Amino acid sequence: MTITSRGIGLLVGAALLLVAGFRFGYPELALLGSTAAIAVACAAGNAAWRPRLDVTRVADPDRVGRGEPATMTLSVRNSARLRSANLIAEDRCGTRPVPVPLLRLRPGRDTTVSYPVPTIRRGVIAVGPLRVTGRDALGLITVARSHGGTAQVWVHPRIHPLAAVPAGVARSMDGRVDKVPHGSITFDSLREYVVGDELRRVHWRSSAKVGELMVKEQLDTSLPRIVVLLDNRAGAHPGRVDGIAETFESACEAAASVVVAARREDLPVTLLLVADSDGSGEFLDRLAAADLVPGAQGTEGDPLRTTTLRLRQEKLGDTLVFLTGPGAAADLGYVGALRPGYPSVVAGVFGAGGQTPAGSAGLVVIDAADGAEFAAEWDGVRRW
Repeated sequence: MTITSRGIGLLVGAALLLVAGFRFGYPELALLGSTAAIAVACAAGNAAWRPRLDVTRVADPDRVGRGEPATMTLSVRNSARLRSANLIAEDRCGTRPVPVPLLRLRPGRDTTVSYPVPTIRRGVIAVGPLRVTGRDALGLITVARSHGGTAQVWVHPRIHPLAAVPAGVARSMDGRVDKVPHGSITFDSLREYVVGDELRRVHWRSSAKVGELMVKEQLDTSLPRIVVLLDNRAGAHPGRVDGIAETFESACEAAASVVVAARREDLPVTLLLVADSDGSGEFLDRLAAADLVPGAQGTEGDPLRTTTLRLRQEKLGDTLVFLTGPGAAADLGYVGALRPGYPSVVAGVFGAGGQTPAGSAGLVVIDAADGAEFAAEWDGVRRW
């Protein structure tokens, strides 16, 4: 609750009139002062009334590619039984306010507003809550309240179609990719027997120990497994315009393109961020929410060293795709050291100006200015 300058002036005037009226014996001044004080009190009582509004919002769609249209539909219903809502309201879409008409909204009635959600930038756009401002007829006191929750619109990176995918180092059992003369089916875990399981998959020794039939779960390692490592260290993308690092946006587009291409071919794929230990969530949603993280680049606490150490200890695939910016050109040696565990290592460097970075020996280096150029260079790699 906020008293306006008009309210402050009226309150001060009421005090002066009351003092003068009682001090010098002028009942007329005292009456005027009392009237002004009553007006301020009535305004405060009116501002204390909280409107009963039901707010719902629906995004269509709530997940969209960068630059594609998205619409937010906001519905506000006056659930009060007697009093009409005569308010000033605005919705918050990211950093942009959107006016919502709530003048003379009768009890039981609702109003609906639709407006476009800006999708020119990748990210997660928070929409809401609805901010309602009420004021009395004289404009003495205003009060602002929030109604309803918030919604999110996920703006995914732009996807550039890739015609080729890595073939890996083993044969696909359905013959789609082929680099060596045979594939492999390896043991993964044990589980309890369920009706329909083949008896030849029962592990009798474990079943005898446990007392229940245990079935072997096997993993097909014949398909190539792709690991996409996105460098989200702030030092790797030094150039920023209005707080946006275009090289990082291009790297996100490249990561999304590789992931979508792998899914199209039903290939296992893993997405990792250098400065993010949480690898859960849908791939495109994680790329939409990805942001640059300040870090101690080039020191013992460099998250790239920690991530490459993990990749060395846990072999997550056979093809590693590392996507970074011009600030990390000198760090390709850490990625190149993973070649014994990852026979195929690809480094996508954005904004390096066409110069092959140092420490890239033995790597397939794609030097691109943006995501579209990366896709064109990717399809030209003969190793696929």
